[in-house]
Amino acid sequence: MSSKYQALKEECYAANMQLNELGLVVYTFGNVSAVDRENGVFAIKPSGVPYEDLKPEDIVILDYDNNIIEGNLRPSSDTKTHAYLYKNWDDIGGIAHTHAKFSVAWAQAQMDIPIFGTTHADHLTKDIPCAAPMRDDLIEGNYEHNTGIQIIDCFNEKELNHQEVEMVLLGNHGPFAWGKNAAKAVYNSKVLEVVAEMAYLTRQINPEAPRLKDSLIKKHYERKHGKDAYYGQ
Repeated sequence: MSSKYQALKEECYAANMQLNELGLVVYTFGNVSAVDRENGVFAIKPSGVPYEDLKPEDIVILDYDNNIIEGNLRPSSDTKTHAYLYKNWDDIGGIAHTHAKFSVAWAQAQMDIPIFGTTHADHLTKDIPCAAPMRDDLIEGNYEHNTGIQIIDCFNEKELNHQEVEMVLLGNHGPFAWGKNAAKAVYNSKVLEVVAEMAYLTRQINPEAPRLKDSLIKKHYERKHGKDAYYGQ
């Protein structure tokens, strides 16, 4: 018997498989979720299931308060982070978390990724933010829920708009990315990893490399995202 959430499960499954195909996960570390705003639920990968064994019917459906609506498997250990973001940012449709090498390296260095080039500026006009490592009292509390708080607090402190900056690093942890749907969250995760690698190499070649100048940032971002955007068909 087909589930009323079958399409949502298929979307979530496809995004998780793409995360693996793009080389953004290590073994089972990493997850993508997809939201159904009309029904107030989201779908997420089950915890610890190898990608080669994953099936659409394994995907778990939950509400924004982490109650399992449908599914026989335990959801991702990061589920409470996804739920918190969906509850507080009601205009996002998908979230991805990876353990991708260069993204994690910048997170472990506790550094924002500077905007050095036009690949970065094609997607956002700011440095990619790195949130400070979580406070001890939050670590000892409801850790995954508090990770969501950590992300939103970072955006509030740095005065960033989550619709413009669709990615973040968590100090000593790793990257989260989001978007209008699960596929865009995966896309942003790959962009983040590529930009992280490029920035790392830039610093190796020239430790004093300057940030991209404002005129080029503006040009590259607006030709894709501005009111007179002309990139693509």
